[in-house]
Amino acid sequence: MGDQGTVWLPEAASTVAGDVDALFYFILWVSTILFIGVIGTMVLFAWRFRRRSSQDRPQPVRENKLIEASWIVVPTLLVAIVFVWGFRVFLELGIAPPNSYEIDVRARKWSWLFEYSSGAQSSELHVPVHRPVKLRMISEDVIHSFFVPAFRVKADVFAGRYSYVWFEATRQDTFVVACAEYCGMAHSQMLTRVVVHSQDDFENWLANNAADADMTPAERGERLYSQQGCFACHSLDGIELTGPSFQGLAGSTRMFTDGTSAEADANYLRQAIVNPAAEIVQGYEALMPGTYSSLSAADLDALVAFIEAQ
Repeated sequence: MGDQGTVWLPEAASTVAGDVDALFYFILWVSTILFIGVIGTMVLFAWRFRRRSSQDRPQPVRENKLIEASWIVVPTLLVAIVFVWGFRVFLELGIAPPNSYEIDVRARKWSWLFEYSSGAQSSELHVPVHRPVKLRMISEDVIHSFFVPAFRVKADVFAGRYSYVWFEATRQDTFVVACAEYCGMAHSQMLTRVVVHSQDDFENWLANNAADADMTPAERGERLYSQQGCFACHSLDGIELTGPSFQGLAGSTRMFTDGTSAEADANYLRQAIVNPAAEIVQGYEALMPGTYSSLSAADLDALVAFIEAQ
């Protein structure tokens, strides 16, 4: 299973994780030693120079230039070591190898979408093992932050400009991807996975996910339900999350906060996706972002067909 996690850090599963961990533990142990040293000296001096009687008076203390020099030189050296070491790790994390495999990442409330040059799309990140992967990331709404603890990589994702992060997984396994920047009500549910394949399995996954010509509209809608992160707010089993469940939604009567109502037919479902703030169902808030209006007509039809099938 590779390197196991510790009390301080999760399992390490990338080529840069070892360097990040080494720097972290250096700072941790130096800080611990200094803390014990300072507190221990305070306790020793408090006991050694305590006032033993009412006649005790402070005695003059002669300066010690060696001690005064040491508490200037030693901290300066430690800071210099941490700076040089940290800067080298910063460059390692920031400069992707030229042979990196590039994947586009789109962040939105509250999901991730990964797009590959083959045309494949997925709500989970699929990558090959022992090959550098570079992510080009952009947000469709607010600031998010792409974070894979096992890889020791994290980078903010902005609207209107690209940001980048890279890693090289060292073993085949599945790892957690989280958003590390608070982005709204369902921030804590903005989770997905990195699935690390062998090179052959990765090529097969790309081939199997590149085309959807044989899929029915409902099947394409099911894939979009996952890719677009609808699951974060809309369950399929009747459980109420921040949005209504899709189970039994089609054909039901929806009561709105303004006192009106409507049947959840195909037109209503499409409108609710494109312009979710137009009619707010009683018991819910206007939390759904309007970014889904950018979906193609075919994708909207597929989502409607999927909801109608629930």
